[in-house]
Amino acid sequence: MTAFAFVFPGQGSQAVGMLDAWGDHPAVRDTLREANAALGEDLASLIQAGPKEQLDLTTNTQPVMLTAGIACYRAWLAEGGAKPAAVAGHSLGEYTALVAAGSLSLADALPLVRLRAQAMQEAVPVGVGAMAAILGLDAEAVRTGCLDAAAASGHVVEAVNFNDPKQTVIAGTKEGVAAACDLLKSRGAKRALPLPVSAPFHSSLMKPAAERLKARLSEIEVRSPEIAVVNNVDVAVVQDPAAIKDALYRQAFGPVRWVEVIQALRARDLTHIMECGPGKVLAGMVKRIDAEAQSATVLDPASLQEVKGMLA
Repeated sequence: MTAFAFVFPGQGSQAVGMLDAWGDHPAVRDTLREANAALGEDLASLIQAGPKEQLDLTTNTQPVMLTAGIACYRAWLAEGGAKPAAVAGHSLGEYTALVAAGSLSLADALPLVRLRAQAMQEAVPVGVGAMAAILGLDAEAVRTGCLDAAAASGHVVEAVNFNDPKQTVIAGTKEGVAAACDLLKSRGAKRALPLPVSAPFHSSLMKPAAERLKARLSEIEVRSPEIAVVNNVDVAVVQDPAAIKDALYRQAFGPVRWVEVIQALRARDLTHIMECGPGKVLAGMVKRIDAEAQSATVLDPASLQEVKGMLA
């Protein structure tokens, strides 16, 4: 099988019934059972039946997406798929990557991401923070525009998710983001789309949440990964458990350098970068970042077979 990387999605790819196509696949069933036990609630029913409003709450979305990503990964292995040569995850997806790499147990990771979500939500009151996707402008222009808008408005606004060469997400206070959107459109951005999120993720406003996360991380066992994990905040592969914890802490209030993460995977001579988990957002980003990269998504039995065929 061709050497490849798996990348795991974060918030935004969730959907009611997103694991239904697996039916009663043992690997998926067992993962859902393990998740229910780890959180002491029926996460499986929430994934299967919703309601969507509950599924979309940050405190539910983060553990749900972690569970779904690992369910798809375990199904891949159970169906004879090879282990990837490297893994990465977008924002929350980095936790999924660490579980897949054997660095975190699913039982420890689920309560951890639930706390992460709660801490992020509580760090900035609803309605105070905002995020927006800036389309059609290169990352450096967005970064500079945010600095200028922050200086002019006196409000916090930062470039936080570098998703592809022409899509950068900004975050900060509602006023700061609005000021940056106006400025960036005047500088050539094609669109500035407000995102339906409840907190300014990955901005410096998340520092209080990161401190709570750091305290919980100190209580959890993190092992050296069995598979190379390219992290978001440094675009680095680290083996030391303390360094992994520190990167997760800084990731909460630092940018997701996704373009560089994909470039780092490609630099490892990996021609195939496959998304593992619900949705197809990351597969699309991979192709926009590197047109020569091969990408597809493992999200149900049919796509699993398709990806196996691509890697044969």
